[in-house]
Amino acid sequence: MNNRRTLVLGLAAALSGPRRIAAQPSGKLRQVGVWGAFEEDLYKSFAAELRDLGWIDGQNVVITRRRVEGMSGVDDLIRLAPDAIFVSNPLRIKLATERTKTIPIVGYDLESDPVASGFVKSLARPGGNVTGIWLDMPELAGKLIQLLQELVQRLTLAAVLWDDRIGNPQFSAMQAAARTAGIGLHAVTLHEPREAGAAMQRVLAERPQGLILLTSPSIHNSRVQIAELALRGRLPSISLFSTYPEVGGLMAYGPNHLDNYRLAARIVDRILRGSRPADVPVERPSKFELMVNLKTARALGIPIPPSVLSRADRTVK
Repeated sequence: MNNRRTLVLGLAAALSGPRRIAAQPSGKLRQVGVWGAFEEDLYKSFAAELRDLGWIDGQNVVITRRRVEGMSGVDDLIRLAPDAIFVSNPLRIKLATERTKTIPIVGYDLESDPVASGFVKSLARPGGNVTGIWLDMPELAGKLIQLLQELVQRLTLAAVLWDDRIGNPQFSAMQAAARTAGIGLHAVTLHEPREAGAAMQRVLAERPQGLILLTSPSIHNSRVQIAELALRGRLPSISLFSTYPEVGGLMAYGPNHLDNYRLAARIVDRILRGSRPADVPVERPSKFELMVNLKTARALGIPIPPSVLSRADRTVK
């Protein structure tokens, strides 16, 4: 009786399990290159989603990572002739597209317009060897200003930290949103993490009432130092990176990067199963989080309005 019951329960569990595991691919060993995803939690999110989709590293797929910048990073992967390359950030995507027109490229880019940048012909039908995830949502600029206004009464001047090599669509949207809100902007560029200290000195010299961080790899990699200097300068700040408050920044509103890396893995899965990147629509982030660091707010002497707290997805205490 016990054996029969165990068999029935086992069959029920098998039938109710995730369908994507049941659809585990078979056949030749596939190759996936990853250029970027330098932070371990992001890479693990990407690899875990592939595994859930049936792609087991070392069994039916080999995932090769390259963390170096410059041409050597992508050239090493291209020499492997992988079935797909996952590339994060617009500078690396641009370089990858210049090095190969045949290997499928799945990009993750929060800064540029994929059509205007020439990465794809259209969002619905990319038309070449590139597809992926692009943010390119100008309406987020107005949201950042609105949130900053809710925290800083009579906000008249905000500093904007950005990378002018890749962030022009975001910055143009921020300028338009600031004009609508009647707020002046003081723009400061940041190209490399080593420039973060000097950039924040230029920010603080203008005595803005708030700081807005646009997205760029350099700003993301400098977020700890930026958060520390903003706090030291008693400057409220908000970022599009959801990880910013986790390292001491005051507030963030933006896409969930872990979710987006899982989405990138699902796009890679489609390509591994036979879809052409030319026919795989560009995806847009669908989940956005509001996160507030209450400890930083207390240190700045800024009360967080109930209207903001009630909307927060996460808080740091």
